[in-house]
Amino acid sequence: MPTSDSTPSTVPALDKRDWIAGLEKGLAVIECFDDANPRLTASQAGARCGMTRTATRRYLLTLEHLGYVATDGKLFWLTPRVLRLGQSYLESARLPRIVQPFLQRVTAGTQESAYLSVMDNDDIIYLARNGANRVMNTGYVLGARVQAQVTAAGMLMLALRDPVWLENWLTNHELKAYTSYTISSKDRMRVELARVRANGWALSEQQLELNYRGIAVPLRDRHGNVVAALSVTMPMGHESSEDAVARVLSVLSETAQAMRNLI
Repeated sequence: MPTSDSTPSTVPALDKRDWIAGLEKGLAVIECFDDANPRLTASQAGARCGMTRTATRRYLLTLEHLGYVATDGKLFWLTPRVLRLGQSYLESARLPRIVQPFLQRVTAGTQESAYLSVMDNDDIIYLARNGANRVMNTGYVLGARVQAQVTAAGMLMLALRDPVWLENWLTNHELKAYTSYTISSKDRMRVELARVRANGWALSEQQLELNYRGIAVPLRDRHGNVVAALSVTMPMGHESSEDAVARVLSVLSETAQAMRNLI
């Protein structure tokens, strides 16, 4: 079963003459900031990037000059200008533009919020959406990154990966619990992923947010490669899992199939 693979091991080798180490390090400095580390000293940023304080400080000051970083003289933090990097992708990439009318079809057929997402390392990234804004603490906004194993789209894309890759991922990845229902046992996760792989679609309930469920199907290109996941997210209410699947799965599957020759 062919799937797309965004892991570094599948990236073609680059001739050393074409490698720009400064660009790599500058991007690493940007990526060292996260929700747990929104403000860092040069020393702290260097420790997270594997660089010396002096070198990291030069990168930070350059990024400040370019408007991507701000500082009070000791601490550094990212500015909204960094969002331009992601926005450039969302505006230029072909897939998010192609999928929008189809997401509208899913929303019309299910009355639920529809999403297109891809997997990047351990996370699912939401590239397009359609439907009413739900009142969710976690919120699926465009460009949002969410741990793959707590979403239907992520479970699906994990399950369809090469079994050797998946076992290595499970061995080395920590399964963080977000709710009392989150699957944090690796043995149970193996069982769930095997079920998803056998079904060809995924159901996720209360893994990331209480009282919410998601259902996802793979989005394949004309060659059969999985390039993304098409999913809906909905409040659980009084509808059973079986009724929810019966109501939305056919719409998702038919929409994914209709897109296949366009990707």
